[in-house]
Amino acid sequence: MQSVEKSTKPCLPKCGRINAKGGTEMINPKISRATLGRAPAYLKFLRGIEDSTANISATTIAKELELGEVQVRKDLRALCGSGKPKTGYKVGELTASLASCLSAGKLGRALLDYAGFADYGLNILAAFDIAVAEPVASPKGKYIYPVSELDSFCSEHNARIGIIAVPAEAAQHACNELYNAGIKMMLCLAPCKLIPPNDTIIRYENIAQSLAVLKAQSL
Repeated sequence: MQSVEKSTKPCLPKCGRINAKGGTEMINPKISRATLGRAPAYLKFLRGIEDSTANISATTIAKELELGEVQVRKDLRALCGSGKPKTGYKVGELTASLASCLSAGKLGRALLDYAGFADYGLNILAAFDIAVAEPVASPKGKYIYPVSELDSFCSEHNARIGIIAVPAEAAQHACNELYNAGIKMMLCLAPCKLIPPNDTIIRYENIAQSLAVLKAQSL
């Protein structure tokens, strides 16, 4: 049976923020789930204008995405820090900063190359990452694709199972993306419960909880 890994990781506990020198520093704000849910839309929009626009303001982003200006400013401040007066954000830096919050995690990449699945007749076909603009190869030659290619990939390869290896805040979004791509059987590694469609089968595996149980048994 074939499977496809879903690895869209919208925000690590520490995200990149643009500093005064144009570099990226790490921050650890309390970012709301709603903000994390809008972050992929910001990144997708910025990637679409990155080659033609040097600077952009929160006002422009809000207008183009039909969102409230105050909300966009709050979101970008939480995710990437504040823009500069009059000039706003440098598009390239803002894109990179958001991507650092949304990149695929080490768990997802490790699962992609894990050889042990073959012993059970399973084949991890690929991973999908919202922060990837072009396909990139893993150390063992498997590919991590942009999420925009998820639908066509699953259809072409008859993928039937998806692995959700994302933070809890992003798990429901990942579940929805997989379902829309025709995946109705999922393994969720995120520490949360999902609200799936009725015809979906989900198995949960909380690695942290399992380790906690082992720790308690060792005392």
